[in-house]
Amino acid sequence: MSGPTMAGREWFLLVVLSILWGGSFFFAEVALRELAPFTIVFGRVSIAAVVLFCFVYLSKNKMPWDRVSWGQFMVMGVLNNMIPFSLIVWGQSHIDSGLASVLNATTPMFTVALAHVLTSDEKLSLNKGFGILLGITGVAVLIGPGIIDGLDGQVWGKIAILGAATSYGFAGIFGRRLSHHPTSVAATGMLICSSVMMLPLMLIIDGPLNVIPGPDVLGAVLAIALLSTCVAYLIFFHILAKAGATNLSLTTFLIPISALILGILILGESLNGHALMGMALIFLGLAAIDGRLIKRFRRSLFPS
Repeated sequence: MSGPTMAGREWFLLVVLSILWGGSFFFAEVALRELAPFTIVFGRVSIAAVVLFCFVYLSKNKMPWDRVSWGQFMVMGVLNNMIPFSLIVWGQSHIDSGLASVLNATTPMFTVALAHVLTSDEKLSLNKGFGILLGITGVAVLIGPGIIDGLDGQVWGKIAILGAATSYGFAGIFGRRLSHHPTSVAATGMLICSSVMMLPLMLIIDGPLNVIPGPDVLGAVLAIALLSTCVAYLIFFHILAKAGATNLSLTTFLIPISALILGILILGESLNGHALMGMALIFLGLAAIDGRLIKRFRRSLFPS
């Protein structure tokens, strides 16, 4: 029995989603010009929480009020928003947005490895194991020799992005527990909890905002909240319902492309040789984990 297929509309939305999520790295890079990392994350989750709460209200859904649901929202908020968003933005204060997006693309590798250990129905296959090995090699090449010479700021920035990818992996596994909620309700509850937890963290670490940021920085924060979070979540849930999680995972290949193009064309970023080699290995690893490209290649060589 074949899984859900991608219609033309879903393919279009998949590309839009990759641009929105790839754009989040670009918007964060702009916001970092005047704002501290935790301030950016709080702005992202709090604005998105308000907008999505209004969406839930207008769509006639209801937020649950039991402890179990809000406990799950809180855990998901920590794993899927608070930890990864903070690590990504902090990491981007040390490395370029394009490189951050490529390292973040290792999320499926961590998800597959964690699922093998923590679940009973998603064990490693040969393709997935080979893909993880390729990905680990790619990450090592991408981080570069700096990790041997000493842990400078750029290396810590790369490690922070990998920490975010690991957190997303845990979130992907834990998120199954929220499947009985409407997807917009689960996203709203998660973002509300993230906002509540990020507020004291922002005030303690970054301190209160003393100056009004410029229009470009304010625009970047609004864009990362409204476009890369609110609109992206709604498209994400639509594709998940119509085309399934496997097809949705194709965004992993597209997000770094969007982020790299924006970073190079607008921010003037560049990539060196070992970064390009590391990227190639990571993408090959993702292709092995996904499996479909390998199957098509086999069919083209050995048609039945």
